[in-house]
Amino acid sequence: MYFTYILECVDKSLYVGCTNNLERRLQQHNNYKDGAHYTKIRRPVTLKYSEKFTTLKEARRREAEIKGWRREKKLRLFN
Repeated sequence: MYFTYILECVDKSLYVGCTNNLERRLQQHNNYKDGAHYTKIRRPVTLKYSEKFTTLKEARRREAEIKGWRREKKLRLFN
């Protein structure tokens, strides 16, 4: 199982990513050096939205789609 997710950073910016282990990845974003650089300097982050996929290809495609959206459209997914 793969996940595409949206995080909200402490500065209210949004981060979109994908992973095969959502719980572990959230821990990495908040606590470890191997989290994304973008989120490392904007901690803590909060998981706001996620979707499940059966393949990495599907998750990456959705990640790219969401990354292309304006902030307002991303917010509508979880508000």
